[in-house]
Amino acid sequence: MTDDIKKPALPAGREEEIKEVDKDNQVDLENKETQEDQNKPAESKKPVATDEEKKIVKVIKSQKQTGMRGWYVIHTYSGYEEQVAENLMQRIESLSMEDKIFQVLVPKEKEIEIKNGKRHTIEKRIFPGYVMVEMIVTDDSWYVVRNTPNVTGFIGLGVRPTPMMPEEIERIKKRMGVSEPKYKIEFKKGDLVRITDGPLKGFEAKVTDIDEEKGKIKILVSMFGRETPVSLDFLQVKKV
Repeated sequence: MTDDIKKPALPAGREEEIKEVDKDNQVDLENKETQEDQNKPAESKKPVATDEEKKIVKVIKSQKQTGMRGWYVIHTYSGYEEQVAENLMQRIESLSMEDKIFQVLVPKEKEIEIKNGKRHTIEKRIFPGYVMVEMIVTDDSWYVVRNTPNVTGFIGLGVRPTPMMPEEIERIKKRMGVSEPKYKIEFKKGDLVRITDGPLKGFEAKVTDIDEEKGKIKILVSMFGRETPVSLDFLQVKKV
């Protein structure tokens, strides 16, 4: 018969001290685990699109697809219109988009510029910063045009390009096809000019009217204490 092994009795008060120590150790362990959890880097969560957001994206994408042939206007950085037209034509050919994008046009008109007493015929952009494109708008054709260097976007509502009205196109083409160039004059009403040719050469006068179609200018010349109206060619005067 074996004797039961008994734990030695602890002195009075010693058992309570041991319980307190165990309790403190447990609290320290819990605090340590909590601190370690806090120090762990937060897991990055990828944003998940809601059903409403998916619906909006679907609507926006479908808005580009009109399937109709027409003239559309794209906005470019000013001064890059010709470069944009050239780059776009190259992209159309290299990406085989001739069946969706047909013409690229930088609207211009001729002007007569009178500078330093000489006439110069120049081409002036009718709409600086804009290029016209004849195309059928689909996702593919929209992407080709929109992602051409120096293109900032289509003219329209949202991502949907707005086609030009037929009368607008005809008016612009008519303006481009005018054989007689317009005059580009450096003067404006009220400017002080000096007459450089004719019997009144050397006199100073004030501009009162400008006829750009005929290239004529009306001035007031002060002679003998009174102002006399005179009509001259642009080439006969120079800005003071």
